[in-house]
Amino acid sequence: MGTSSLSRRDFNVLEKIKDPESNPLTAIIVDASLPKDPNITDASLYDRVSQKEREIVLAMQNLEMQLAGLKPASTTEPIREYHECVSQLGELISEHHNYASARNNRAQALRRLYGDTIILSGEYTSTALLREVDDSEKSQAAAQALSDLDKAISLLTPKSLFASISLQAGRTLSLAHTQRAAIYHMTAKSFETGKAVDVGKRMEASWTKIDFEEAAARDFAAGGRYGNEIAKGLAVSTNPTAKLCGQMVREAMKKEYGSAYAA
Repeated sequence: MGTSSLSRRDFNVLEKIKDPESNPLTAIIVDASLPKDPNITDASLYDRVSQKEREIVLAMQNLEMQLAGLKPASTTEPIREYHECVSQLGELISEHHNYASARNNRAQALRRLYGDTIILSGEYTSTALLREVDDSEKSQAAAQALSDLDKAISLLTPKSLFASISLQAGRTLSLAHTQRAAIYHMTAKSFETGKAVDVGKRMEASWTKIDFEEAAARDFAAGGRYGNEIAKGLAVSTNPTAKLCGQMVREAMKKEYGSAYAA
């Protein structure tokens, strides 16, 4: 039997089977001439807003290093000061409600405080800064984090698949998708029948484990599309349909072409 070979088109088709979210024709177009944030087009205003944001984020990072024992403590109440930083991000958002980066960073801060299982009642991850909090407080934080990520994604997503995006906007968009994916992914991993998903009236309240898995895969894929290579890899490994298809494809390829095509 002669040696079989695959064309570029064959590989693209197989990649689509393994990863239903992939599309080789929709590469991101980065335009350095675009405003760094499409909703704050005045360069001087953007610089002032982003500088204020950086100061808040640096303060939070400093507090996290103190909590981890990597820096000498400069405060006796680091958690309270961390909450104050979150409030400062809230004030910045109130002043510039279409500034997506601040929303993304507030969501990240809430994830650090309450963990990636933030939307599961009574569930905490080892990385959470808070372990025992009131359920209503955690529910409000969960709804806020997801709302911030929804809004950040809505603000920065290009109007069409072929529209250009600035490097900074693309990076923030990638982070927002990846953060939301992480929350959905950890929720799916910790999901048990009967366990409450406490996010108020949001749509996730009625989701099943498979809903969270599929949503996480979609967001990981979007995060990868906008530049996060780790998210791109997780998009396939966490997609329940892609995992099944990928296994079937690998078996078929191994039988047809040998082990070299089964990776």
